[in-house]
Amino acid sequence: MLAGRPVAENHIRRPATGGRTRAAGGDPGILRVDVRAAGSPAPFTLPGTGPADERAPGRAGAETVNSRHPSARSRTHEEAPPMGRYTRLRRIRRLDPQQDHELIFHLLTRYEFPWDYLQGVSVAFLRDYGVPRISRLLDRTQEFERAGQKRYDDTLLFAHEMVRDGLGSEHGRAAARHLNRIHGRYRIPNEDYLYVLATTVVGPKRWIDRYGWRPLSPQETESMALVGRRMGELMGITGIPGDYAGFERLHDAYEQRMFAYDPANRRVAAATLRVIAGWYPRPLRPLVVRVVLALLDDPLLTALGLPRQPRPLRAAAHRALRLRAAVVRLLPPRPAWLPYRPRPRSYPFGWTLDDLGPHWAHGRPLAPLAGEPDDAQGPFLASAASAASAPSAGEPRTPAPAPAPAEDTTTSPEHR
Repeated sequence: MLAGRPVAENHIRRPATGGRTRAAGGDPGILRVDVRAAGSPAPFTLPGTGPADERAPGRAGAETVNSRHPSARSRTHEEAPPMGRYTRLRRIRRLDPQQDHELIFHLLTRYEFPWDYLQGVSVAFLRDYGVPRISRLLDRTQEFERAGQKRYDDTLLFAHEMVRDGLGSEHGRAAARHLNRIHGRYRIPNEDYLYVLATTVVGPKRWIDRYGWRPLSPQETESMALVGRRMGELMGITGIPGDYAGFERLHDAYEQRMFAYDPANRRVAAATLRVIAGWYPRPLRPLVVRVVLALLDDPLLTALGLPRQPRPLRAAAHRALRLRAAVVRLLPPRPAWLPYRPRPRSYPFGWTLDDLGPHWAHGRPLAPLAGEPDDAQGPFLASAASAASAPSAGEPRTPAPAPAPAEDTTTSPEHR
């Protein structure tokens, strides 16, 4: 929350497949990536780095397909008109969330609200700790005490890696298998999974509507819910709501029933606040913590055992964020060639899937996702291992710690 340098994709990343083409007239085209899942009727469209992505309406949109795809060879791009502050919003409103939710989610998190989305996810971290059953178990793992920054980065990066090439892509499924391998060590109730998933949908929506430069459109709201639903399905969660309203009802009902103070809540929250404060110069850290607390609601503060901040500080924090929103509204839109890219502090030289998660995770077997063959030696697991160990394009591989498998019967939603 309030990150001076937010965390999200490794720098200098290029798509793993496809290449840069030239449009008619010699202008650079766009990066084209085919991330079609097996049986999918059409490739998932990821905006590239050329101007055409912001121009084309509807599902055809940016025409972002693999440059080697036969249908791409004859396509050309006209000169893009100037892009206004609401050009992407108008494009998003023409899209269908049921069909285009991953594209809308990409535009939302990489172009329209990258900073605000991450603040909402940071609030989701803290909300999890208001539930004693979750915080006690996280407290036992000591993840935030021992390596809080890595734990924070890994959670965000797992979500990023799952959607990077599309949730149905092999890379996205490999990220889900690795995440499930970590969760498989613990006995986590399904309702806790559901709540943690709901916080990652409801938290960003509420933050953006309150502090973003504009409120989310209905298409953006439903796309966040549909992406969250698909992530949950890959994680094997059951009973997932089908729309945002369902996520919101689940989120609020669970908190009303489960929020309660426990000493573990305060310990895990304090460890997370130390991570957030560490992003700033030492003299500012006490103030940063107080500003973060000023943005939290009273039921959460009570459950965490943390003090309610004075009214003037809460008003000042609120006004500062609204002022930021007013300034951002007047700025030009983020250009198509400059999507938000993660720069996690734990991985200054890049990362692979194998780098994410606790060191002991690699000693556990990968299990197939729902709908995949139940064969631990199947070819899909071999391709998943290859995807997990391959370094990101343009980035050196960060060596992963040596595996040290251990047995543990505690339960913990360790990495969302």
